[in-house]
Amino acid sequence: MNRRFAILSSLLRYPDEGLRADLPDITAAIGEAGFAPVNARALLRLARRLGAGDPLDRQEDYVRLFDRTRSTSLHLFEHVHGDSRNRGPAMIELAQAYQGAGFAITGNELPDYLPLFLEFLAVAPAELGAALLSQAAPIIDQLHGRLLARTQAPARAYAAVPAAALAEAGVAPQARQALADDATDADDLGAIDAAYEDAPVVFGPENDPDRGNVRASMSAMISRLKRLRASGAL
Repeated sequence: MNRRFAILSSLLRYPDEGLRADLPDITAAIGEAGFAPVNARALLRLARRLGAGDPLDRQEDYVRLFDRTRSTSLHLFEHVHGDSRNRGPAMIELAQAYQGAGFAITGNELPDYLPLFLEFLAVAPAELGAALLSQAAPIIDQLHGRLLARTQAPARAYAAVPAAALAEAGVAPQARQALADDATDADDLGAIDAAYEDAPVVFGPENDPDRGNVRASMSAMISRLKRLRASGAL
């Protein structure tokens, strides 16, 4: 098992109570997994950030960054195929690679969900894992550049994960500035819902949590909970 990919997968999961409880073990593992020092330091900063402050703040950071902004989506094929029908065959091919290696997809995640992809790389046969990572490296590099370009602390902290993944592929990340399409991101819930309303049908579970905007639709509830907590009503 490649512990480095397992750590990267964990750090990129939704920061719920389970992840927060695992952070001490993840932090200890980072120092023992063999990351390059520069990547280990960046990953430790991310782990500390995920464990600090109000958990609702960390969850809201995640929703805003990955669920409400298409240019930093954690679905790899979103950056290549968008909602086009070409996404279906690519999804099937990746799912078949997982199945052929004996890797079972649990839950509702689609095969191109980056935390799931990294989880697979942790247990994949070396040759297959290296080939898939090499193919995904340009997309991961694009995600890394877009995270850095956002300049906000949560985005720059999360950029440590794609940077470390690129190091596993032997690729130096290119810290690009924001791409032109970043300016057109739908950064509010209404715009995201409208964009998906008439989207073409693509392969995948009907209850894909990203397509249904489950976490994104919870963002307003998170904000309300924070206001109630600040007012002393909770």
